[in-house]
Amino acid sequence: MFQYEVQQESLSVEELLRTKWRLGKKIVHELRMAKAVTYEDSTPVIWKEPLRVGTILFFHFEVPASNYKPTPQCDLTIQYEDDHCLIVSKPKGMATHPNDVHDVDTCMNHVMAHIIAAGGHYAEHVHRLDRGTKGLLLIAKHPIAKSIFDRMIEEKTIIRTYEAEVQGNIRQESGTINAPIGKDRHHPTRRVVSKSGQHAITHYEVVKRFKQTCLVHLVLETGRTHQIRVHMAHIGHPIVGDTMYDARKTASGDYELHAIQLDFEHPFLNKRIVVSDK
Repeated sequence: MFQYEVQQESLSVEELLRTKWRLGKKIVHELRMAKAVTYEDSTPVIWKEPLRVGTILFFHFEVPASNYKPTPQCDLTIQYEDDHCLIVSKPKGMATHPNDVHDVDTCMNHVMAHIIAAGGHYAEHVHRLDRGTKGLLLIAKHPIAKSIFDRMIEEKTIIRTYEAEVQGNIRQESGTINAPIGKDRHHPTRRVVSKSGQHAITHYEVVKRFKQTCLVHLVLETGRTHQIRVHMAHIGHPIVGDTMYDARKTASGDYELHAIQLDFEHPFLNKRIVVSDK
């Protein structure tokens, strides 16, 4: 269950769900049939009746259980949490989610330990981070939040900022890389810029320059596998240590890519959420 305070005059429940939150017809129909939306006194709302600003709505609905096996305890840093979502800091070297039944030490396994300890049973990631990328990951805590956050990712209204040190010094202070990304036919996990690939856009800004490298902040407009790694290599500036994309090997034998900030308008709390991981 969660509650929501109406912020817009004369908005009906139907308009809230279909126009403001833009939920699918199936979810809206199920909520209506189940009389899942009530006033504070538990009486069901009149679906098309205009609501006053400040009206508190209560949402009661069955939440399915997620399938992630919880770890004994959650060893993640929780950077933000409310009734609808949480934002965790995923460590480098940890997968976002399991790929098979033996994969039980992923980020989502740790998240589920946290959720269950708090009395819940649902958690689903809204986007992904590569195993070698550390930083912020947004998790939905109920299906309505998942539906809305998924749409926000598609519509690019969740701003995801990354930081990386790349080889060489990029001439421009900022720019946009618009190059489609597809699978490399000669490598099982590598991606390449390809005319037949998926649409992919990355914005970058140089924030610090060193002798042979520079530090860049990157904002994803799309979320393709290895997108930042492929795009930076494509313009001749691979991430330092990213040998898969032809960078020089480092002493650690690894690359450093950090999801440093999430910025979005919270659909339930009606306020801007900006979370940093620095």
